[in-house]
Amino acid sequence: MIELYFSPGACSFVPHVGLQAIQAAGGPAFEPKLIKLHRAEHKTEQFLALNPEGQVPLLVVDGKPLNQIVAMCDWIDRSFPRAGLLPAESWARAQTLSTLAWMNNTVHPTFTHVFMPDKFADTESARAEVRSVAVGKYRSLLERIAAMSQAASPYWLGAGLSFLDAYALTLLRWGGLAGIDPDSMPGFKAYVDRVAAHPVVATVIERERLQLNVYKKPAA
Repeated sequence: MIELYFSPGACSFVPHVGLQAIQAAGGPAFEPKLIKLHRAEHKTEQFLALNPEGQVPLLVVDGKPLNQIVAMCDWIDRSFPRAGLLPAESWARAQTLSTLAWMNNTVHPTFTHVFMPDKFADTESARAEVRSVAVGKYRSLLERIAAMSQAASPYWLGAGLSFLDAYALTLLRWGGLAGIDPDSMPGFKAYVDRVAAHPVVATVIERERLQLNVYKKPAA
C-alpha cells in the first residue's frame, strides 16, 4: 500500500505528480492523504510519529515512512522505471538528481526565507530585511531555472514528464507568492504552462485545487 501525505501547493506536488504518472502508466494506485497545514495537522501526535520533522511530503509504503523528497523520487522511479520519471542511463540520472537536489536544498530554502521570515529573525524590521534579500535571491534562482529550461522539448528531459518538470512548476508558482510576476519570464512561464497541461499534472492540479498563477500586482 502506498500513501502520500501532501499539502496543496507544497513541494509534495513533486512526488504527487510522480505517483500519479506511475498510476497512469498502469502501475499501482496510491492513496493521497491531505494534510492541512493551516490547521497544524502536520504537528499532530499521529503525524509526528511517522515524520518527526513535521513536514510534507511524507511517503508511506506498506507502513514504512520515507520523508525526504529526493529519496522519494528515487524510490518511485526505481520501483516503477517504465514511467521514465528519471533517466535510465547512470550519468544522466546522476545529473538529473543533482538538479533535483539543488532545487530542493537551494531554491526551496530561499523561498522559505521569503514566505516564513519569522523563522530567521525576531523583529519586524529584521524580518522585512530577510524577506527583501530573499526575494532578490529567489528571482535570480528562478532566472537560472528559466535558462536551464529553455531546452525543454516539450519537457525538461525531452518527450516524457519528469520530477524536474513538477518541481519547476512549483517553484515558479511560488514566485507569484513572492511578488514575482511569472509574465516577466515568458519562456519559463510558457514551459510551465505546457507542463500544467499534461494530463497527469492537470489531474494533480485539480486534486490539489491549485491556482497556477498566484501573482497579484501591487496596488498603485
